[in-house]
Amino acid sequence: MALKKIQIGQVWKKDDTGDSYLVTKVYNEALATFAVLRKAGSETDAPLRVRVVHAGASPSLPGFRFTQESEEF
Repeated sequence: MALKKIQIGQVWKKDDTGDSYLVTKVYNEALATFAVLRKAGSETDAPLRVRVVHAGASPSLPGFRFTQESEEF
């Protein structure tokens, strides 16, 4: 299933460490879209700001992969 858009509450896994990150904010700045990610289970770590890449029909976060199979909860 292709991801249609990045939304608050989605969980993404960092490629190099395997840590899970929660999307806490998505916003537009000038001509770019950014997602703010917070490491799951760690409120003391600083949030990460990642630029959203629109490659083809689905958006992605460089260095991360979407972990949820379905948008149905």
